[in-house]
Amino acid sequence: MKHALALLLALHGAIHLLGFVKGFRLAPVAQLREPISRPAGALWLAAAVLFLAAAALLYAAPGRWWLAAAPALILSQALIAGAWADARFGTVANAIALLPLAVTLLQRAPWSLRAEFDRAVAARPPAAAAGPSDAVTAADLARLPPAVRRYVERAGAVGRPRVRGFEARFSGRIRNGVGAPWLDFEAEQRTTLDPPARLFFITAARAGIPFHAYHALTAAGATMRVRVAGLAQVVDARGPEMDRSEAVTFFNDLCVLAPGALVDAPVRWEELDPRTVRGRFTLGREAVSATLSFDEAGDLAGFVSEDRSMSADGKTFERHPWSTPLRDYAVFEGGRVARRGEATWKLPSGDFTYGEFVLGHLRTDPRPVNVASRSD
Repeated sequence: MKHALALLLALHGAIHLLGFVKGFRLAPVAQLREPISRPAGALWLAAAVLFLAAAALLYAAPGRWWLAAAPALILSQALIAGAWADARFGTVANAIALLPLAVTLLQRAPWSLRAEFDRAVAARPPAAAAGPSDAVTAADLARLPPAVRRYVERAGAVGRPRVRGFEARFSGRIRNGVGAPWLDFEAEQRTTLDPPARLFFITAARAGIPFHAYHALTAAGATMRVRVAGLAQVVDARGPEMDRSEAVTFFNDLCVLAPGALVDAPVRWEELDPRTVRGRFTLGREAVSATLSFDEAGDLAGFVSEDRSMSADGKTFERHPWSTPLRDYAVFEGGRVARRGEATWKLPSGDFTYGEFVLGHLRTDPRPVNVASRSD
């Protein structure tokens, strides 16, 4: 859909150049019979440039393409009205481009999930500055089982500041049911450990119609909401099952994205064998368990919990084992973590993988965000 919209904007912009050519007498333009003055020709050129800029921004800064598209449509339609006999069919292209523009603006509106996520991120307290005494030491790892200790060491946590929070960005694909089509997505996450909070925002689209999902775990509880085209809310999940499920997700995030945080995390460990451990993690009123398995090299290969619930509509929940197989370890800002992972439900009918994630960015103890400066 993005490619089709970019092509429409680029072609529509190129057609506007005809008004510029005729206004400045650069070449005869048989398609335009009505006269066009030089000032009007300059405006046709401006509209063309704005449309071409909007097409380019769809790739360079997708969240900002509307900054060029909105004035382009206004200027274009005003010029078309002034040369209606020759240019009236340009209204069709403007009408087609107006729909995705309207959807984009709705998604950025103050009441949108995107805006709510941005406000929540901006409101999180910044992490305190770390001092030399805050670094993780080898002695700090003594309370961990050998397999976890080795994993934290391989992650590069020793000698680095204790984790107080992190931000991450992902891409990949998701689906909402067995046999459902896959949707490409982009997501971003902000997590703080004191006080515990997890904010996760995801964008996907089907047939050009965007979907936004916002997971929020704070002291007030856990929620998950999904909206279509920035307006229709199709999922609003909350309550005890969500609180427990998101506690599992929070524990998973610490194990996968912030191994150094396991040094201080409220986890009771039990060694099952040299490469398998069980951890019981406490988050507020929730206590959840997971089994962690490690490969021969010492990297975390899998995380399985039976305390997370599956829900497609946010109203009915089914408890099934939930796992996140991991692979392709890479270094992000000095920390070594898995770059690829999956989210899989172990159903009676067989494994159902509903998410495939590729980590593109990870920063621990991130600085406060200036929402106005966002490029996405």
